[in-house]
Amino acid sequence: MSTPPRDGSKEAQDGDNSQLQLPDFDALSRNVGRFVEEAGKVTAAFMRPIERGDAKGGLADEASDVVKTFGHVAEKVLSDPQKAIEVQAAIATNFMSLWAETLKKMNGEAAMPVAQPDPKDARFADAEWQANPMFDFIKQAYLITSRWAETVVEKADGVDEHTRDKARFYVKQISSALSPSNFIATNPELIRETLRQNGDNLVRGMKMLAEDVDAGKGELKVRMTDTERFEVGVNMAITPGKVVFRNALIELIQYAPTTETVLARPLVIVPPWINKYYILDLNPEKSFIKWCVSQGLTVFCVSWVNPDERHRNMGFEEYMTEGILAAVDAACEITGQPDVTAIGYCVGGTMMAVTLAYMAAQGDKRISSATLFTTQVDFTDPGELKVFVDEDQIRSTEEQMKLRGYLDGARMAGAFNMLRPNDLIWANVVNVYLKGQAPYPFDLLYWNSDSTRMPEKNHSFYLRNCYLNNTLSKGEMKVAGERLDMGKVTIPIFNLAAREDHIAPAKSVFRGCSLFGGPVDYVMAGSGHIAGVVNPPTKPKYQYWTGGKAVGRFEDWVASATETPGSWWPYWIDWIRAQAPATVKARTKLGSKLHKPLCDAPGTYVKIRA
Repeated sequence: MSTPPRDGSKEAQDGDNSQLQLPDFDALSRNVGRFVEEAGKVTAAFMRPIERGDAKGGLADEASDVVKTFGHVAEKVLSDPQKAIEVQAAIATNFMSLWAETLKKMNGEAAMPVAQPDPKDARFADAEWQANPMFDFIKQAYLITSRWAETVVEKADGVDEHTRDKARFYVKQISSALSPSNFIATNPELIRETLRQNGDNLVRGMKMLAEDVDAGKGELKVRMTDTERFEVGVNMAITPGKVVFRNALIELIQYAPTTETVLARPLVIVPPWINKYYILDLNPEKSFIKWCVSQGLTVFCVSWVNPDERHRNMGFEEYMTEGILAAVDAACEITGQPDVTAIGYCVGGTMMAVTLAYMAAQGDKRISSATLFTTQVDFTDPGELKVFVDEDQIRSTEEQMKLRGYLDGARMAGAFNMLRPNDLIWANVVNVYLKGQAPYPFDLLYWNSDSTRMPEKNHSFYLRNCYLNNTLSKGEMKVAGERLDMGKVTIPIFNLAAREDHIAPAKSVFRGCSLFGGPVDYVMAGSGHIAGVVNPPTKPKYQYWTGGKAVGRFEDWVASATETPGSWWPYWIDWIRAQAPATVKARTKLGSKLHKPLCDAPGTYVKIRA
């Protein structure tokens, strides 16, 4: 059976959207039976971990927090009778206007919309949402209600900002989940497809749903891409190299040179441990690592282990000493150089800043310059992830981690996906489970779903010291017996932010620049946390801004900054060369007598699935 066309295809556009095709009722009735059968398999997949005693906890605490948050907001609104009347009158007035305009439309008269979706909102792109009075009413009623809920949260007086942030977040999750585009009976496109395919789409979707619940061990791990089309080391993470060092936390990869000469000072890349390193080596066209090699850098990259219960007591100290410092040791020994330049990405960058402060306290000068990608060192305004961080939520997370010694990777992946629920969750739910369409193969979404676990001690320290108490920026963080002072870090820093980053906001990265005691080159890339970094010169999609020192107000810096089209990568490599321009003959022999190659890149740790 052929797969039906996706939205926007010529076949989907050529049909008359106003006409419903009569189904084959025999086929439809058979598929209803098959649908029920597949639904039973979904239920069994949900129940199987419960029956085995393997069910994951935390959902009750999350539901309780939602109720508690909304209850607090409602209490504040209802405590002011005048404001309560105002918010109730607002939604009543909008619904009265909607009903009046709908009656006009049903009578063939011109009608003005009361609420319109954002032009970029793909959920309501189908023509029937506008042309059909019933679906137009459903759409507008949804928009009125969801926007009214957002207004209630904003207008509630006496609500602390953290509670308001959580309420905003929960409203977004609930309104995204309840969108009429997510249900067969209220989505005109789904009705047409179900009738056209005699329900085959629902049977296929339910089958994939059962598979995904089973793969998630009782929790739904939404299918985002065709995972069978990708394999790490085969068509992803394929830049040639060798694993030249391994311990309990990392494998260190050294990449084979492609130039006759290289910069004498090697590069050590430290990716975040909350994701796999190969975001920087997705494929040859997008690979930052491959490009660095082509620019004459001797590149080493840390590949963090996907931790399990054996790593539960490994915290920031171990991740620093057995992670970054161990990698620097190996890179210096292999190249015969006294120092390196280093990159830290996201939380890998936060750990890099911690390490630099520790090294400054110890008088260790083996990292002579550093680059930070979308990294926060000051968590005063930590972005959208702050909604997950308060004492109650951290305590709940710590209780979950005590059971196994780590936080399940799906929990972190789910949190990130919830920041963009319409795009990363519900669009996939509709396309896969209701339209019955196997998702397109997309390397970035494969990487996004290749989640990693968080060891108990490390993750607890990170949440409490960075997000909750912001100890690094205050000079209060202690690691390996040292109180860390970022002002003692005097080496040159290249600090890259991304303008639309919702995880490490550009303004937050800007603020952190003032903590360093040496020269900082602040650069702001276009787009977000991933696309802002992975923007190769061969296929640049975005731009970047430069504007000198990160001082004063962020808004003023942006207003006076110079915008340059294309990739920031060439600007960065010029900065790297300026730090240490000396070159040597390419290091074609990977590893050394002390650090003999252990296996080919990408190694073994990156292939451990959560």
